[in-house]
Amino acid sequence: MERARYIAIEGPIGAGKTTLANLLVERMGGRLVSEPVDENPFLGSFYEDRRKHAFQTQLFFLLSRFQQQQGLFQQDLFDQVTVADYLFAKDRIFAALNLDANELALYEQIYALLGGRTVKPDLVVYLQARQDVLLSRIRRRGRPFERHLDPAYLDALGKVYNDFFFHYDDAPLLVVNTSDIDLAASAADADALIAVIRRHRKGTQHYNPTR
Repeated sequence: MERARYIAIEGPIGAGKTTLANLLVERMGGRLVSEPVDENPFLGSFYEDRRKHAFQTQLFFLLSRFQQQQGLFQQDLFDQVTVADYLFAKDRIFAALNLDANELALYEQIYALLGGRTVKPDLVVYLQARQDVLLSRIRRRGRPFERHLDPAYLDALGKVYNDFFFHYDDAPLLVVNTSDIDLAASAADADALIAVIRRHRKGTQHYNPTR
């Protein structure tokens, strides 16, 4: 495979997806596709009562992400590097975790209509971190709707993410443990990871940097 033209960054809340996506765009001179987190009008209510607001929250994310993917279809992905701070297929991770059986059945019908009409990335970078690190980063960035985030939910989310990517083989995959590095504050950490991303071509690779 030649150099990746479409890179998707994934990981649980607080893993550093947006930070890495911005770094890659800055270094590679590409364009950024950002997950519409702040645009979701249901997200604050979801963190206060996940059971009551899960379906609306999930459906908004699914449709807004699909709209973005349709925009990518209409662009020349070979013209420049495109970096997304999410993988469309991961939408089902949250659906399986948060929806009841009837909601999930309806969601899966909608996903089946949309999922095949999205762009497959050339490379997926999956960011992991210990739960204490994730919680620290979430508190530090101070998003109002994340103040009520349940640590048990974050732990469950990490487990389903790990299971999803353990079986993922739709694109080359780089699994990165970010627990002991700081991509926002350390240029050396960022340089080392970006060098690994540039080299990765096929299969699954694990990168566990330490200071």
